[in-house]
Amino acid sequence: MQIIPFLRRTPSAGLLLTQLIGVLLYPWIESSPRGRALLTSFGVLVLVVALRVVARTHWTTTVAYVLALGIVVLSLISTIAPDPALAVATALMEALFYFYATGSLIAYMIQDVVATTDEFFAAGATFTLLAWAFAYLYVACQMLLPGSFSAPLDPDSPRTWTELLFLSVAVLSSVGLSDILPITPMARALVMLESFAGVMYIALVVSHLISLSAAARSDRQKAG
Repeated sequence: MQIIPFLRRTPSAGLLLTQLIGVLLYPWIESSPRGRALLTSFGVLVLVVALRVVARTHWTTTVAYVLALGIVVLSLISTIAPDPALAVATALMEALFYFYATGSLIAYMIQDVVATTDEFFAAGATFTLLAWAFAYLYVACQMLLPGSFSAPLDPDSPRTWTELLFLSVAVLSSVGLSDILPITPMARALVMLESFAGVMYIALVVSHLISLSAAARSDRQKAG
């Protein structure tokens, strides 16, 4: 009963929870006979949650809804009449939406002088949004340039969504390249960009929240 009011006060926590649930569900969804439809349905759910988080001003809300509507329309068309060009366009549109949501949350976190609970959850949610954005870029890259990514298991097969998301999280967190390797020059360029984005995110955004939290703690100790 207390979870719903908490999520209303901290929408970023709801987005982070949804993304983490997706990490656990994707391997099961991909292996099901209706995997594409389930992935699309869960993607729409993530869009709905993300829209609630980034809808802070009229301008940001309008842009976010336009991008989300474009994703839903393209996804439905691709499901009804699969087409490689539509699949690439959908992946690029999803990447654009997640990058936009990432920028909106970063702007939200750095505009305050006090680090709130929702902003700490937003730090985690922003990390997942950025990881998802690059994963969709990898999807588009793989469709445009077959053989862009390889792995020890079935090296010549296209990599699954879970594998590309795994690569994205590994690169963004700077823990390494995992066992999924970029092969083509464009794939390697995208991986280098994500590695740089991960370092800058930790250096600028996370350190900013930590410094605000430390300053608030110091002020409370002085006041006490």
